[in-house]
Amino acid sequence: MLDDAIARVTPPEAFKILTEDPTAVLVDVRSKVEFDYVGHPLNAIHVPWKEFPDWKENQNFVRDFQAAIGEGSSSDDTRSILTICRSGARSLAAARILAGAGYKRLYNVDEGFEGDKDNHAHRGTINGWRFHALPWVQT
Repeated sequence: MLDDAIARVTPPEAFKILTEDPTAVLVDVRSKVEFDYVGHPLNAIHVPWKEFPDWKENQNFVRDFQAAIGEGSSSDDTRSILTICRSGARSLAAARILAGAGYKRLYNVDEGFEGDKDNHAHRGTINGWRFHALPWVQT
């Protein structure tokens, strides 16, 4: 099963991987609007998995990912690849596609950038990249 090829990490664990491995890449798979206006982890590469307004899966995701991380990238690449979205669901789907394309060192950031909803349906109050005060920027 593809999920066996994807390690699940918290935002602090993801940040540690990114800090300790200079070749690691963090791929934010949220829509452009989310990436730009909600904010994103510092140095994240943006490759949308689904885009507004139709929210269809990006059929060119692997090709777009390869273009975003640089010429010559392939599934033989040994770098760590971390995927992140709002709460961890879209990024897991994107990581599954990368696993299916043969990528091996995959990590999904389970809490995502904004985190899970609290009892008042608010994000960012119980977990997520921003909740953990990790570096991020907003356009």
